[in-house]
Amino acid sequence: MDLAALAETELAGTVPIGPEPGEPAGSVGPAEPTGSGPVPAAVPGSETGPAVVRDLAPLTVTGDRALLGHLVRNLLANAVRHNRPGGRITVATSAGGVLTVTNTGPVIDPADVPRLLEPFRRRAERQHTAREGAGLGLSIVASIARAHGARLVVRANPGPGGGLTVRVRFPGASAPHRSVSPPAS
Repeated sequence: MDLAALAETELAGTVPIGPEPGEPAGSVGPAEPTGSGPVPAAVPGSETGPAVVRDLAPLTVTGDRALLGHLVRNLLANAVRHNRPGGRITVATSAGGVLTVTNTGPVIDPADVPRLLEPFRRRAERQHTAREGAGLGLSIVASIARAHGARLVVRANPGPGGGLTVRVRFPGASAPHRSVSPPAS
């Protein structure tokens, strides 16, 4: 399964790119991804979504298509939901087997990051508002990564940008081989 193509498809349905033809200029684009379940199209309290930077190289991994779809969808939904107005999301894949999603957002104490991978754990207390998550997104990502033998690394980004960088390294994917010439004698 090509995770770069999956990420691009999910980005098209998750993050507003601008109004669709025939929509008013204030529209924010589609509010749901191509997969199942609602995903925020904009940062809460903002009419527009964050800027998206894509660096997508082909990344083919072996695994369950539905689960890998949930992994990508959860990472992108969290990157939007826990961003800030005027924020940014960077999505990158590499032929070396790595999917990376980085977002701006609240500054998170690095000591709190491991807690965010536990089910029902959130950075802040629940407010019970519309589209607020239950604290399952990153724990689901961790479980799916583990099921695929992937290594998950989550790091807090320093201020003032804040947010998180989530890196998933899948086994079995490798960078293209470079030919090495023997030393000249």
